[in-house]
This record gives sequence, structure tokens and C-alpha cells, in this order.
Amino acid sequence: MSTLKDRFEEKAAKLREEVKNIREEYADKVIGDIKVGQVYAGMKGMIGLVYETSSLDPAEGIRFRGYSIPELREKLPKAEGGVEPLPEGIFYLMLMNELPSEKDVKEVSRLFREGGTVPPHVFKMLDSLPTTIHPMTQFSLAILAMQSESVFAEAYRKGVSRYELWKYMFDDVINLIGRLPRVAAYIYRRTYKDGKHIEPDDSLDWAANFAHMLGYGNNAEFKKLMRLYLTIHADHEGGNVSAHTTRLVGSALSDAYYSFSAAMDGLAGPLHGLANQEVIRWILDLQEELGGGVPSRQQIEEYVHRTLDAGRVIPGYGHAVLRKTDPRFTAQHEFAKEYMPEDDLVKIVSLLYEVVPGVLKETGKIKNPWPNVDAHSGALLVHYGMKEYDFYTVMFGVSRALGVLASLIWDRALGLPLERPKSVTTKWITENVK
Repeated sequence: MSTLKDRFEEKAAKLREEVKNIREEYADKVIGDIKVGQVYAGMKGMIGLVYETSSLDPAEGIRFRGYSIPELREKLPKAEGGVEPLPEGIFYLMLMNELPSEKDVKEVSRLFREGGTVPPHVFKMLDSLPTTIHPMTQFSLAILAMQSESVFAEAYRKGVSRYELWKYMFDDVINLIGRLPRVAAYIYRRTYKDGKHIEPDDSLDWAANFAHMLGYGNNAEFKKLMRLYLTIHADHEGGNVSAHTTRLVGSALSDAYYSFSAAMDGLAGPLHGLANQEVIRWILDLQEELGGGVPSRQQIEEYVHRTLDAGRVIPGYGHAVLRKTDPRFTAQHEFAKEYMPEDDLVKIVSLLYEVVPGVLKETGKIKNPWPNVDAHSGALLVHYGMKEYDFYTVMFGVSRALGVLASLIWDRALGLPLERPKSVTTKWITENVK
């Protein structure tokens, strides 16, 4: 019986040959123009990467190997009696470019479970840190500490052919993804629950086991939320900070642990993954300032105007690429309407969705006035009692591993080179654009 690794090797060999032919035949073909404004705007919109696992269309939203989030919620295998997709399924899809069967998903679950034993020294390292250190700092350090287990790094030291290195990256990725929920839950319990840890339950799927180790294992709805949350946050094409960082560091032939730890340092930035905690704090401040409960539409509109007049942004609204409501927001909104329609924070999120886009349009300065994924996730977590906002980005990171690390396997399978774009000085630009 062929394993997932064997089946991946067949696909990689075919695409590797296709990429080789493209590079030989079309290397000099121009596919885009670079403008000075883009050079000074963080390379925004510049085509400079090949990223196989997902793509982001301004009008259509995120697609994972061509499938939209609504399609994935329908087509991906689910837990027995469940309604939300299993994250193992989206990992398989991004890795293999085909929808998984239930058997495929069970194989991925088994691989994650078998690779999921965290080395004891990682827990010792975490326990040596003050609990006041931000959870994302702990998360990044723990990932780095696990680098001692890298089979990729060991294979490279032994001189394994670069054409074979992907096999060891595959093993690193499987092991790392298997360990992340355990590490993340350990950080949560030591930071917020007096260090009272919960051992993993190997009978559960990856997301449900994460919920269990966090301490929410008795809540069936929270398990459903984790399956949805970890699926929709998994990837967002190759140009975002966490995905690009994984690719950049990995291009130096750094192993999965180095690459993903660096990616998490980027995810921790307020303009990337940290935004989810900023949103819920702003909503709670809004609620408190307006007297508690559910404010009126007019009160919310006035509060939004005051926020903008103070020179602040509306957290959770706008996106660098999207020009429509983020499908990830919509998926969470539908979940909320089904399981918590009377929740005050959910009602406020709904009112903001009715009010904010119109207000932002009035300014004439916003290309995308619609909510992104961060506009909703915090309200769902608070509903189930998870009010430790600083931890939210760690959960985002556990999910993001599925996409960026699947892509990292492809980078090594295709033999992609060291990423080394050319930089110029402002003087050079001044002299060359005149």
C-alpha cells in the first residue's frame, strides 16, 4: 500500500518536470511591470513568487487549490456526526492538489498523532520563562527548541542529495504540525490556568484534541469551532508575512523549525496575526463606553466616526488584497448565527458589519471597507469563555502551519532556489526614473 509520502513523490516528480520546462522555455518572458510606487509600498501587487497551495483573488477571496471556503465546508471530510471540515483534510488538499477521502484524512490524522510527541526539554524551557511573556514569544521559542529534532537538518549534514531533501522536509513538517497543538495548549495552561496541564487524547482528531488540551474538551460546539477555525486560517497565498517568511527562510535550506519560528515572529505583528486580539479589545471598549449590552445602530455609527476622527482605524476592516467581505468572516458569521445568535458580542459584530462599510465608503479613502477574518473570531472565542486575547494569535499560528508548511515541502520538492531579490537605493531610483 502506497503511503501519503509515496503518492506525494509521484505528484512532485511530474510538477518538477513541468517547472523545469517552463523555466527553460519561458525564462525571459515578461509577466508584469514593476512600478516605483510598488517598490516603495512593500512590493504590493508585484508578481514575484510561485506558491502552489492557495491563491487570493480580490473579487473571489481565498481559494485553496481552487476551492472556495463554502465549497470546502461542503466537500471536505468531517468528524463522525460533525458538520465542519477536519483541518487534516485541507492539509491533504494543499499538499496533494486533490480532495481527500475519509481514508486519506485518517492517514493524515495518524501521521500527525505519530509525530506529535514533544521533546521533554521543550516543556522545561517553557517552564523556565516568566508567565508574563507574551504567548507568541513562548510559541516561537518552543518551535525553535524543537529544532533539535529536525531530520532535515541531520540529512543535510550527512550530505543527502538536494533532490532527496524534500523527503526529510516532509517528515519535519508532519512532526512539527503534530506537535503544535500540544505546545500551544501547554503555553495556554501554564500562562492562564496555573500550569494545570491536560494530556493529549489520541482518540480525537487534530482539532478536537487541541480543544481538549486547552480545557474545552467537554464542549462539543467548541470542538466544531476549532475544526472551522483551524481550517479557514490555514493559508492565504504566498505574499503575506507568515507565508513569505516561511518561504524566504526555507530557501536558505533552513529546516521547518527555523522557517516556521521565523514565520510566527511575523504573525505576531499588529498588521498581521496580532490584529485578532486588537479587534476584540476594541469591541469590548466600544461596548463598555456605550453602556454595556448591545448598543443601538446609531450609537455604533457615532462611535465608529469618533474612532476615525481620532485618527485610528477600525480594527478588522479592510484588507491589502480583498475587495469584498472576507469569506472567512462569512464562515464564522454563519457559525455564530447557528450556535450563538443571542450573544451580545455577536450582535455587535453584526451591527458593525451593517454600519462600518458605509461609514468607510463615505471617507472616500478606503478601497476595501469590508470585514476581514479578524473581525469575527474573537467574539466566537469569548462566547465559549476564552477571554485570554493575547493567546488568539497562537491559535492562528497553529492553523497557519497547515498551509505554509505544506508549501515548504513543495519548495524543496521543486528544488526552488535561494530567494534573493535585487534591491536598489533611492538615489538609483531617482537617477533611473527621470
